Amino acid sequence: MDFDLGVAGMALLLAMALGFGLLAQLVAGRGATRWMWLIGAATFFAIGLLISEAWFGWATEEDLQPNYDGLSFDETLLAILPSSVVVFVARRAIGRRHAERDHPRGTASGAAHPG
Repeated sequence: MDFDLGVAGMALLLAMALGFGLLAQLVAGRGATRWMWLIGAATFFAIGLLISEAWFGWATEEDLQPNYDGLSFDETLLAILPSSVVVFVARRAIGRRHAERDHPRGTASGAAHPG
């Protein structure tokens, strides 16, 4: 693997990851953890780095356009799909955990508690 990502390419990938993370937090809504943006951003950054440097690292600048300081921009956008899946799964798992904590099994929702 030839790691040729420069500072500007790394900064662009980081900006894309932060943008995705903020969008993930917005879409996840209030029921999600306040750290959903970090889950989304970290996932997008890691997968985007793997796609740009491992999957398309063999290609030259002439093969891949646009290429910003070693970052295969268009190919890095492929990270949106797997990152979205990770955010969706995390949102469902966190939502399920909160629902079970608020309404333990065996008690009906809205049932009167013996006092």
